[in-house]
Amino acid sequence: MQGPLPVPGPPGAANDGVQGAEEGPRAAIKAGPGSGSPACDPREPEPEFLRATRSPPADTMVQWTAEEKQLITGLWGKVNVAECGGEALARLLIVYPWTQRFFASFGNLSGATAIIGNPKVQAHGKKVLTSFGEAVKNLDGIKNTFSALSELHCDKLHVDPENFRLLGDILVIVLAAHFTKDFTPACQATWQKLVGLVAHALARKYH
Repeated sequence: MQGPLPVPGPPGAANDGVQGAEEGPRAAIKAGPGSGSPACDPREPEPEFLRATRSPPADTMVQWTAEEKQLITGLWGKVNVAECGGEALARLLIVYPWTQRFFASFGNLSGATAIIGNPKVQAHGKKVLTSFGEAVKNLDGIKNTFSALSELHCDKLHVDPENFRLLGDILVIVLAAHFTKDFTPACQATWQKLVGLVAHALARKYH
């Protein structure tokens, strides 16, 4: 297979184009796009709060600190599953309206007011968040906990796995709105880690 073409230097430059090709990657590290401002050095370690929000590879054993477990279980004990679950699902359908196609049997989803007041949306939201509670009970076995649900959504319901991530992000927003004082940056990072793991577990059968 033919390799990438060399990048020629400016007119009159004493090079055959190879130097430009070699310097390109280095230049990209030194300067960012646009005004020539310096870009982040990829060799810099990633901040802890960003690492906490990323889903691990499928076979990675996730470690939870005692503080993280307390942040999860402590907040979960205050959650009204029916209220927060219904709100989270309603927000999903309103903010990302293309997800409504998976809920055609729910009746009137014609607008925000109709969705929020739809009893089927509220009931299913409660069901979803109740199921999510199994992750809280089994923090060290999330992948196995959602194995059957992953198979159901993949093989029978054919739900787009991206929806799991979207709903998880919305749940974090709902929790932040309901528990403002408790939802510190550390709490947010921990819950973002949890919803990412649940979304990854639910999408496992798709791979």
